[in-house]
Amino acid sequence: MTARLTIAIDGPSGSGKSSVSRAVARRLGLGYLDTGAMYRALTWWCLDRGVDLTDEDAVAVAARELPLEIGTDPVAPSVRVDGTDVTQAIRTTEVSTAVSAVATNRNVRPVLQQLQRDLMARIAEQTGGVVAEGRDITTVVAPDARVRVLLTASEDARLQRRSAELHGTTDETAVAATRDQVVRRDRDDSTVATFTQAAEGVVLLDTSDLDFDASVEAVLDVVAAETAE
Repeated sequence: MTARLTIAIDGPSGSGKSSVSRAVARRLGLGYLDTGAMYRALTWWCLDRGVDLTDEDAVAVAARELPLEIGTDPVAPSVRVDGTDVTQAIRTTEVSTAVSAVATNRNVRPVLQQLQRDLMARIAEQTGGVVAEGRDITTVVAPDARVRVLLTASEDARLQRRSAELHGTTDETAVAATRDQVVRRDRDDSTVATFTQAAEGVVLLDTSDLDFDASVEAVLDVVAAETAE
């Protein structure tokens, strides 16, 4: 993957990594991979099939059998499972509440991580590069990526952003309703992935005081600096 422009972006919930990653991919004309959507898709499929999410072995079997098709166009990313378009379904509260049980399954992660590597290589071959975002892309999935960025923000900023995204408002009630999805999921996922501190060679970008456009430009600046030679 180092032969082509591979950009790995990690970060906690609400850090802006998904929207920023898509914008960076669009600006650079690269493919895009949302690895978090893969865990969500598996969660949706298990719920749809009645697989007990506490049965780690059964969920791991489902991961190996997952009939996943994931779109890599940053303008219109899509997710299909067994022919069903689940792009919107995997963002429901039901899936958001349950996904940590799948994402923290240590039997599932190696399966999806290898699939992510395969997809990144394929996307890079097709488009000349890839922007992949998630929790452990910079450290486990693609530690040899040309550009590695950890995008972060304060808890308050992240709650405000996710609340606006999910509820269209940042009032106290909306923020409270969002807290579980952001804080609890980050706490759970941090047991299997490191995305709160930048590993060696990973550029840390704090977007707490940056708007969306400034966040995109900050990542593009990192890409320019890392590829200057």
